[in-house]
Amino acid sequence: MKKRLNLTTYIILGLLLGIIAGYFVNTNMAKPGDFADTMSLVTTMFLRLIKMIIAPLVFSTLVVGIAKMGDVNEVGRVGGKALAWFIIASLISLTLGLIMVNFFRPGDAMHAMLPAADAVSGITTTNLSMKEFITHLVPSSIVDGMAKNEILQIVVFSIFFGTAAAAVGERSKVVVEAIDGVAHIMLKLTGYVMNFAPVAVFAAVSGVVAKSGLAVLGTYGVFMAEFYFSILCLWLVLIFIGYLFLKNRVIGLLRELRMPTLLAFSTASSEAAFPKTLEGLERFGVKNRIASFVLPLGYSFNLDGSMMYCTFATVFIAQAYGIELSLGTQITMMLILMLTSKGMAGVPRASLVVIAATLAQFNIPEAGLLMLLGVDHFLDMARSATNVIGNGLATAVVAKWEGELGEHIEGDIAEQKLPE
Repeated sequence: MKKRLNLTTYIILGLLLGIIAGYFVNTNMAKPGDFADTMSLVTTMFLRLIKMIIAPLVFSTLVVGIAKMGDVNEVGRVGGKALAWFIIASLISLTLGLIMVNFFRPGDAMHAMLPAADAVSGITTTNLSMKEFITHLVPSSIVDGMAKNEILQIVVFSIFFGTAAAAVGERSKVVVEAIDGVAHIMLKLTGYVMNFAPVAVFAAVSGVVAKSGLAVLGTYGVFMAEFYFSILCLWLVLIFIGYLFLKNRVIGLLRELRMPTLLAFSTASSEAAFPKTLEGLERFGVKNRIASFVLPLGYSFNLDGSMMYCTFATVFIAQAYGIELSLGTQITMMLILMLTSKGMAGVPRASLVVIAATLAQFNIPEAGLLMLLGVDHFLDMARSATNVIGNGLATAVVAKWEGELGEHIEGDIAEQKLPE
C-alpha cells in the first residue's frame, strides 16, 4: 500500500512540476516548441512501453480466466451483463452531454473566434458503416491484431482460444499453466514499467504547456470549465449507480482506481492506465476471469468520457455557428453516436474522428473542430480519466452480479496466485 501511495504521490508531483516547467519554458525560451518536441520523446517512450505490455497481458489473463470458467454459457452470460451495463452507461453519458451543453450553451460565446466554414480541420473521417465495424471486430490474423494492439480483436481471439482450451480438457492443462505463468510475468513487468510513470507525466504536461501556454486555457476557460463540470456530474451519476450495487465498497473501489485514473488524466491516455486498472480491480476482489474479460470489452464499448465529449462538442460547434438543432435532431444525433462510437475503438484521436463524421452528417461546418484542437489535449485528460472510472465500475458491478466479488486483497497481485 505504501509503495502504491508513493507512486501516486510522485505522479502528482510530476504533474505539478510539469505545469511549472512548461510555463517557464513557454515564457522564457525563444523556441518552446523544441522543448515540447524533446519532451514528447519521453512521453512516446512510456506509451510505447505500455503498448508493449497490453497485448500479451490481455491475451494471457483472458485465456486463463475463460479456460478456468470452462463453460460457454457462463462466458455468454457475463458478456451479456457487461454489454447491458455498457449500453446503459453509454446512453447516460450521451444524454448528460446533450443536457449540459444545452444548459450552458458554451458555443454562443465563441462567435468572434469562428474559423471560416470552409477551413480544413486536418481530421480524417472514416467510413463508419456496419461493414467496417465487423471488419474491425474480427481479426484476419491475431498476429496483426496484437501488433496493432487492437484490444477488441485480441478479446475475440482469446475468447475462442480459451473456450477451445476448456473444451479440450486435460490435454490443454500444460498450455493453460504456461499462459498463466505469462500472466504473472506481465503483471510483474507492469510494475517495472510504471516506475517511469512520474517522469512520463512530467514530460507530457510540461511539453503541452510549453507549446500552447496557459493563455489558451484563458481563451477557452469557460468552455473547459463547463465541460469539466459536466464530466464531474457524469462521475457522480456513475458512482451513484455503482453504489446501488456495491454499497459502501464503492469507496474502496475508487481508492484502488485512484492511481490509474490519475495516470490516465496526466498522460491523456486511458490505455496507459489499463494494466494498473486490471491490477487494482483484482486487488479490490474482482476475480481474474471476470476482470480480464470485462475490462478489455469496456475499452472497446464503454468509453463514457469520450461519448459525453462527442455530444458536448458536436452541439457546441453547432451553437458557435448559430445552427439551432431541434430536440428530435439531437436525439437522432445521440443514437447515431451510440453506434458509431463503438466502431472507433483503437483509432487515434477517435473522439475527434467521430465528431468530424457526425458534423458532416448534420451539415455542420467541420472547420469548427479547429476551435477544439488547441485545447483537445486538456479535454482528453478528463475523457481518459472518466473512461477508467467508468470501466472500473462496470467490471466491479458485473463481478457483483455474478457473485464473483471477493474480499479486498492487499499486496502485489503479481506475487500472488491469480484469483480464479
